[in-house]
Amino acid sequence: MPPQETALTLTLRPIVGPDELDLFNRLPYVLNGEIGDDLAAGRRRPEWLWLALRDDRVVARAGWWSRSGDPHPLLMDVFDIDGDVGDGVRLLTTALAAVVPPGATPPEYGRFLPPDWRDHPATRQAVDDRMEALHRVGAKLFVERLRLEWRAGSPVPEPGGRLAFRPVRDPDELVALMTLVLDGTLDAHGRDDLTRMTPEEAAREHYRTELARYASPHEWWRIATLPGGEPVGFVIPAHNGYNPIIAYVGVVPAHRGRGYIHDLLAVGTGLLAAQGVPRIRAATDVGNAPMAAAFARAGYVTFERQIDMTWQ
Repeated sequence: MPPQETALTLTLRPIVGPDELDLFNRLPYVLNGEIGDDLAAGRRRPEWLWLALRDDRVVARAGWWSRSGDPHPLLMDVFDIDGDVGDGVRLLTTALAAVVPPGATPPEYGRFLPPDWRDHPATRQAVDDRMEALHRVGAKLFVERLRLEWRAGSPVPEPGGRLAFRPVRDPDELVALMTLVLDGTLDAHGRDDLTRMTPEEAAREHYRTELARYASPHEWWRIATLPGGEPVGFVIPAHNGYNPIIAYVGVVPAHRGRGYIHDLLAVGTGLLAAQGVPRIRAATDVGNAPMAAAFARAGYVTFERQIDMTWQ
């Protein structure tokens, strides 16, 4: 694609290939170290990594990510501005028109931030600038999330002994429990799904597009039951290609309020910790105080926050 010129000698273009990765990574961000491997694995493409340049200076950049093999990006996870917010707006306007299929809604934008980002004026200003640029091209704040981490050497939580745990027998069994868990969910993405789908449709979509695609053993997945065999909830330990994670954990409405979430997290964390992993990651919405408290009790600490913005 030929460079596109705007006033003030601003050049807007994607990188021409992996040889320009160092140029794209001139603006610092925690994901920079992963972008090269993502390109090699097909999770990113050069035409999804866009630059705004003034001569040799990178004044803004934007990048999109997908699962390997997906024809279109699933997430916009890189956006930085080094200077004028207007440069970021111009970059987004041009890049979105090239990256997003005609008539499609742009992918969600997600940004990792320090856990205390509001306490540092420079960091907060950078967040405000990015959000202002995104707002000008139609995005709105969707949710802020806690990114959580259990670290090797921390105590491994122990289940309370009240529940039995067994592997998931088949996908339909898990989808049925996921459907129940959506009743009363505090998760913003789950609540948004329910505005467009039935609980069963939302559960099946989540299973199909996320859980079923994890390459880690599905034999790790556990359903918790009462001694008589009645299901109480489930936990999905997994590996997302970057880190071991607690991909999903939930208690069905009929058994909430009894502390079973602690047993589920203990079993999921223990299963992954037994693999000798250096860390286990998870996430929950800032507004989901019960889940955040459960992770804290299980030894997880907040190492980052995440801002998600969406287009409606």
